[in-house]
Amino acid sequence: MDTRVADLARRLEETGYLCDDELATVLFLSLEMSRPLLLEGEPGTGKTALAEAIAEALDQPLIRLQCYEGIDATQALYDWDFPRQILHLRALEALSGGSRGDVEEAEKSLYDERFLLARPVLAALQQSPAVLLIDEVDRADDEFEAFLLEVLSTFQVTIPELGTVQAATPPTVVLTSNRTRELHDALKRRCLYHWIDHPGLEREVAIVRRRAPEVSAALARQVVEVVQQLRAGGDLLKPPGVAETLDWARALQHLGTAELDVESAARTLGALVKYRDDAERVRAALERMLAR
Repeated sequence: MDTRVADLARRLEETGYLCDDELATVLFLSLEMSRPLLLEGEPGTGKTALAEAIAEALDQPLIRLQCYEGIDATQALYDWDFPRQILHLRALEALSGGSRGDVEEAEKSLYDERFLLARPVLAALQQSPAVLLIDEVDRADDEFEAFLLEVLSTFQVTIPELGTVQAATPPTVVLTSNRTRELHDALKRRCLYHWIDHPGLEREVAIVRRRAPEVSAALARQVVEVVQQLRAGGDLLKPPGVAETLDWARALQHLGTAELDVESAARTLGALVKYRDDAERVRAALERMLAR
């Protein structure tokens, strides 16, 4: 592995995020080339956690834009602080006595930067170097995805009343998608891409040991072995992700469980699976999976 890539992987590991060579390489290239990084994968595979780890490793602020159906450019860019603008206008009118010339000047002063409420994308451009996380972009509408194209290409936005705001340094941009819908090719072309899969047994055990050091090595391995079997079975509505693995291990630890057995596993399933049907399937399979 390239020493620079290895160094980046080491810095991420120091934050508690363990990544493989392929992910470390594409992230390194994203940073070097100032290209957004699009991460796709099943929920709970560490996409959002990677953005958090990057911010910590680079010692930069993390600015998060959570996407949802109906989000528009206003929620991502900026808004005007209307209550403060009204108070300001009333104060000026009271001082001026309401002459026309003064009122016109007052109206101009309403669109001053001090009344601007920067939303995540604008805040990232203003504060960069920063890490901008555009989380679950697949939940947004096509129109919002189209809006992102210009921002991710030029790292600048135009505010009609103030002019153009361009990032002095392009922010590190991480987009995540759970593939609830297919993203457009135009957006993908602007990004480097990586699919994050569930980790293998040894890597997931290492993640649990790193992120939840209070969990014993033996219990961590037992937990991960069960989780890996559940994923491989393919019959759950929502297979557990790494986040659920960590939750389950910590839940067992909180109950003082030293060794995973059917009873302790059944009592703590709420930390692992989030559907009634899944809980019933797992409960029915626990004895077989935990058999020695």
